Order: sequence, then C-alpha cells, then structure tokens
Amino acid sequence: MLQRLSRRLFVGLALAGSALAAPLVLEGAVGTAQAQTTLKWAHVYETSEPYHTWAVWAGEELAKRTDGRYSIEVFPASSLGKEVDINEGLGLGTVDIIYTGQLFAGRSFGPIAIGGAPYMFRDYDHWDKYRSSDLFEELSDGYMSESGNHVVSLTYYGERHVTSNKPIETPEDMKGLKIRVPNAPLYMMFPKSTGANPAPIAFAEVYLALQQGTVDAQENPLPTIQAKKFYEVQDYINLTGHITDALLTIIGGPTWDSMDEADRDILIEVLREAADKCTQDIIDTEQQLAAWFRDQGNTVLEVDRGPFREATIPAHNGPDATWDQETYDRLQAIQ
Repeated sequence: MLQRLSRRLFVGLALAGSALAAPLVLEGAVGTAQAQTTLKWAHVYETSEPYHTWAVWAGEELAKRTDGRYSIEVFPASSLGKEVDINEGLGLGTVDIIYTGQLFAGRSFGPIAIGGAPYMFRDYDHWDKYRSSDLFEELSDGYMSESGNHVVSLTYYGERHVTSNKPIETPEDMKGLKIRVPNAPLYMMFPKSTGANPAPIAFAEVYLALQQGTVDAQENPLPTIQAKKFYEVQDYINLTGHITDALLTIIGGPTWDSMDEADRDILIEVLREAADKCTQDIIDTEQQLAAWFRDQGNTVLEVDRGPFREATIPAHNGPDATWDQETYDRLQAIQ
C-alpha cells in the first residue's frame, strides 16, 4: 500500500509540475510570435533585376541585425499592385516599404519630383551629389509632412533612353511618335518638348503594347530594357539619356510609427546600404549592355544629346513644373 501511495504522490507532483510549467511555455511561445514581424516590400520590377536582389538581401540583413524581430517579404513585378496602388498602400498600411519613381512621389509633394525631370542633371556625378545634399533631405522632409511616409534612400535607376522601330537621332525624329511613358504627368515633359505623343501605360502592360503596335516606342534605362525584354519588340535603342533616373525607397508612416527607434534605425541603415549596393550594380550593368544589345541584333545609336536637351530645358520651369524657381536654382548650383 505504501508503494501505491508513493506512486500516486509522484504522479500527482509530476502533473502539478506540468500544470505549472504549461502556462510558462505557452506564454513564451506567444511572446516569440509577437516579437517577429514580417514587413511587406512591394515593387514593380522583375526578380532578375538588381532592385529585387538587393531588397531580398535587405530582408535577410534586417533579420540578422534585429535578432529575428523583423524580416521582410519582397513582392516583385506588380504582384501587390501597380505603382499608383503601392504608393497608396503605404498610408493604408497594406504595404510597409516600396520602391517608387520620384514622379509618383511627386503626386503627394510636387517638389520632390524635380529629380525625375528630363535633363535636370548634368551627369551622374551631379545626381550623386544631389542625393546626399541638404536639398534632397529638405525635399524628403516635405514629402513626409504631406504624405506621412518617410523617404530613406535613393537608388540609381539608370539613364532613360528611347527604344523604337525607327532611328531617333534628332528631336525632329520624335515628332508624332506615340511613346509609352509611366503614368505620372512629368514623364510627359520630354515627349511633349520634342513633339512626340506620350501615352501613359502601366509598366506591366508595356511589352504587349509594343508588340501589338498600340505604341511606337517606350523609354527606360538599359537594364530595364533587358529585364523586361523590350529589345525583342523594338529594333532601335537610341541613347537619348534624357532622364538620370532614380528610385525612392519609402517606409510607410504606420510602419514607421509602430517600430521602436533602435529597430527603425537598423532598418534605415540596411535600406541605405542596399541602395548603395544596387546603385553600383546598375552602373556596372549599364556599361556592358550596349554591346549586349548589339549582339542580340538591335541597332544602338549614340546620339547628340545637345539638341534634345535644348528642346527640353525651357519646360523646366514651365507650367508642368511642380517645384519653384528657388528649388530649381539650388539643384543646378550643386557642384
């Protein structure tokens, strides 16, 4: 009987211990689940492009540097919506981070679009100094005040060039050309200045529009022309270099406010590193692609950009400008 009592006592104590331990395990499990947050990063570019590659890298780095408190899931190729949609999603909290063109951000705060205007920069060096300037910081602050979202970095997107099925060597060759542009008003400045007819079409629909002849031409940097395979449905790549373009990396206001300062600083650091690494990749790729396109059978034309620039500069402070003269003068004074 004593042996049976001892066994009962042992089992009772074991069950009591389990009952006491169970809430602690459950509490720990819940705490771990709450501590891990996955941020959604949306963009409209292909998985083969450096923008996506470095966004994925940023997610992995963020997880390492926050000890798993945060991670990033990247949604490429318009899978969470077109560019207008993902910009709107930032404020709604349906996305946390996006890449977007400066002209799309300009819908919320017009002056920040100045960096995406045609022939606004003299060369890459001028652009590079702009992105680390007080002016860019002030424009980013202005955008935050208007939208509630936070610009944290600027990634080089490349020089935009015109592709077509006829040679484009002078502004006169642009006259009457139906050219696809992104759906933001300032992308129309260059076509209108040279007599072309701009046609806003969503990025995901451009290949089909070119293939079916809905438009005659489009304009994008060389890495994008390759990634989106526009060279398959266009014979000529005309090196107009009309925009030294860049992508803003923006964190949505709701996401920004939900993070403590230490983790937010880590996220900003990672996103800026990704922007620098991606920028270098784009520079390296641009230098190789003219020869690559020629190997595919395309005609790559080096054009005199002077006449194109002269045709466009009068529009810089015309009715389509979304910035004031002072902002323009400060940008042009950057050396």
